[in-house]
Amino acid sequence: MSKTYDSRLIASLILKDKVKGPSTSTLTAITEPICFANQDRGEKPAVKRFASPILCARIHQSIFVLFADWVRVKCAKTVFDTLIVDLRNFRHLKFARTFLTIACLIFAGLIGYADYLTGYERSLLLFYLLPISLAAWFGSFAFSIAIGAVCVIAWVLSDLASGIPVLGFWNIAMAFVSYVLFASVLSKLRTLVCELDRRVKERTIALEREMTERRRLDQEIARVADNERRRLGHDLHDRLGQHLTGTALAAQVLKEKLAVRSAPETAEAEKLVCYVEEGIDLTRNLARGFFSPELEAEGLVVALQNLAETVTERFGINCALDSDESIRIHDSTVANQLFQIAQEAVTNSVKHAAAKQIDIRLAMAGPELCLSIVDDGVGFPDKPRSEGLGLHLMRHGAALSGGTFDVRRNAEKGTIATCRVKHVESQ
Repeated sequence: MSKTYDSRLIASLILKDKVKGPSTSTLTAITEPICFANQDRGEKPAVKRFASPILCARIHQSIFVLFADWVRVKCAKTVFDTLIVDLRNFRHLKFARTFLTIACLIFAGLIGYADYLTGYERSLLLFYLLPISLAAWFGSFAFSIAIGAVCVIAWVLSDLASGIPVLGFWNIAMAFVSYVLFASVLSKLRTLVCELDRRVKERTIALEREMTERRRLDQEIARVADNERRRLGHDLHDRLGQHLTGTALAAQVLKEKLAVRSAPETAEAEKLVCYVEEGIDLTRNLARGFFSPELEAEGLVVALQNLAETVTERFGINCALDSDESIRIHDSTVANQLFQIAQEAVTNSVKHAAAKQIDIRLAMAGPELCLSIVDDGVGFPDKPRSEGLGLHLMRHGAALSGGTFDVRRNAEKGTIATCRVKHVESQ
């Protein structure tokens, strides 16, 4: 059973990849000898008969034309892109004095020859400004005056060659003076542009230096704040907490003694013990608000897990952590800022969103570490009137960690707050 190969089908296959270049599959499909098994003659399927040599020759010719067109398009695109970049940086281009001199003389000669062809009745004085402009912009004022003199000479010689009856020396002087004034204005403009570029570069360098110094100061302030927060947390947990624990034990002993005596003050002593124990719990919560011991001892994942358990225990809200335990952050500043962001976002979900479910998610997204807090509360407004202090603190903490922070309404209901920190492993 024979097959027929349509040249239009092959052409469409070639033109399909013309824009993006001939792909390997297209070239392989076309250059592979077109053959088929002559099953009508009872031959085996492995026996193949090649197609017409004329068709193969046309296919190879089409491939060559396609490849030549593709190379031409690529080269033209590269040259065009380079030209666009050069035009954008036109005022910053620099040429050698020899090359600039030859170019200006060639332009002056070509314009003089064109002036000769048009005759002395139609003067081309205006077009001589092209070589003068190149000399004034890329050279110097004195060099532009010299090129202006050459242009005046070329103009005079073209008029003489075209048969002008009388030379107007006043016109020659006025043309030269006009060229000098034009070169002077253009040179002054070039000086002003260069001065402006120099000042812009200086201001840019100063601004970059100031921004670098500001980032360094912000990181230093964050480090000092973290140390102070850690110190306050230790003081609350170790000193005030232990003092309240001792007070609770003394109150418990006093209650037991009053209970042995069956004193009427036993109930009041029991209330005192309850109050002191509540003070101990409040002190521990305040200490954890300043600093999480698990964050420094066992890492960010354990600290977030403890945060979720604490929220579930204190507020009766289902708070869960979804994270990979293998994530490790060696930079203590980044880990502390991420924990503070998670703590602030969870607090906002509890107090302002009236959420019943809070999910804390920590995962790697390529080179970035993504921390997300998702709740099912009332949702973040699409156009908030103003951002509160908590949002500003979270954005500032993300910036100190070299990341970004975003808060938006969830798809159905609730709010999702996301912090992305880049290159965590390198940090």
